[in-house]
Amino acid sequence: MVSAETKPNSSSRFKLIDGRKLAYKERGVPKDKSKYRIIMVHGFDSSKERDFLAPQELMNTLGIYIVQFDRAGYGESDPNPKRSLRCEANDIEELANHLELGSKFYIIGFSMGSYPTWSCIKHLSHRLAGVAFVVPIVNYQWPSLPESVTRDDERKKWYKRMTWVARYAPRLLHWWMIRKTSSSPSTDNSRPTYFTDKDLELLKKAPGFQFLTADKLKSRSVFNNLRSDFLVAFSKWDFDPLQLRNPFPENDKRHVHIWHGCEDRFINLKLQRHVSERLPWIQYHEVRDGGHLLIYDTIVCEAILKSLLLGEDAPFYTPKFSS
Repeated sequence: MVSAETKPNSSSRFKLIDGRKLAYKERGVPKDKSKYRIIMVHGFDSSKERDFLAPQELMNTLGIYIVQFDRAGYGESDPNPKRSLRCEANDIEELANHLELGSKFYIIGFSMGSYPTWSCIKHLSHRLAGVAFVVPIVNYQWPSLPESVTRDDERKKWYKRMTWVARYAPRLLHWWMIRKTSSSPSTDNSRPTYFTDKDLELLKKAPGFQFLTADKLKSRSVFNNLRSDFLVAFSKWDFDPLQLRNPFPENDKRHVHIWHGCEDRFINLKLQRHVSERLPWIQYHEVRDGGHLLIYDTIVCEAILKSLLLGEDAPFYTPKFSS
């Protein structure tokens, strides 16, 4: 049986089976009055404090309850020295059991929070009512990802290099990351170029968002957690998502969705389109002027929820490309 505790002026925490503590916060309507129950899975260098900015009025109207939690080592959750794809899925299932979310629940996985979400589709499909991937990563080491799709992708070389350095030269990586984040003054004009103008505009209303800083990285525990998260995400997996079968017996596109911004500078749009073509049981959506931070766009968030929970078609976000 898991035990729970509430820290003063903080979130709730509970003890996992392996003794680690996981922190979470609840949003939307009260759980006992909710019709839809969603677990939000955050990405790299993030936390439960980065809200999915769905309109509160919509959550009230539809009866939506959302739980946001700190993945292992982030925020107020204890690190997991044995982090793996399966462990991340297990943490999500234990959270759902602790909160008594019922036999089935929804998941929204953002950015690098997509790898725990893929793991849930692989290992916990019997617990899922539906899934929305928002700007999910694509791992260049997925076995069936063809070289013809990644040949001209400069990101592939970068991820391969960073994965090697993270695994075999962590001290060098630690030094480089501190130096990189220290090189520019902390001004609005010096914000990282991998965010689009639209991203930066959305950040102005994003609660809890902080850029990765040198002072933060100087903490060895912070660096070690980021390193382990990155390695699990971009190393070889124990399954290939592109070979997964539709986990839902209805065999339609209502249950699993991918949302991607056409201007996203983190994730190659061409790769995301390839994933959608390879997995026809996933409904694919594109935000034409969207960057990487779609979870801070309230209009897009509303469309994500209506599509996931109500099966509403979103023609404005239908991709304009040929299969």
